Amino acid sequence: MHIVLVEPEIPANTGNIARTCSVTGSVLHLVRPLGFSTDDRQLKRAGLDYWHQLDIRYHDSLQEVWDKHPDGRFFYASTKGGNWYSEMTYTADDFLVFGKETKGLPADVLEAHRDRAIRIPQVPEARSLNLSNAVAIVAFEVLRQVGFPGMV
Repeated sequence: MHIVLVEPEIPANTGNIARTCSVTGSVLHLVRPLGFSTDDRQLKRAGLDYWHQLDIRYHDSLQEVWDKHPDGRFFYASTKGGNWYSEMTYTADDFLVFGKETKGLPADVLEAHRDRAIRIPQVPEARSLNLSNAVAIVAFEVLRQVGFPGMV
């Protein structure tokens, strides 16, 4: 599985997501610009001692991710997504794309990929879940569907 963070802004969130990627064997893709340095103390602290297990890849744009993985299946998580994340059928090689904490994914990306724009149900008056929590929820649904490969 691939977790794609588009322009993440908060180092502790990215550190937590890096830890989730490490323990699930997922690849973490970070799309620049990042709102922090990858040497950030909060980032490293949140990821604890999992950094050596992490497959992390950096990209200059979401287009670059698409270009490098032309056969990839991408799902786009947003509070504006039209499909509940739990209603989709996933494979172990899918890409889960999440936007920056303050703005989410660009509207044109969601519009162009409406059939794979997913959301986590929540009460209407809530703005959104924390990014690292949202990543974990969707990632573990993917893993559940594919039978938790290589996990004990």
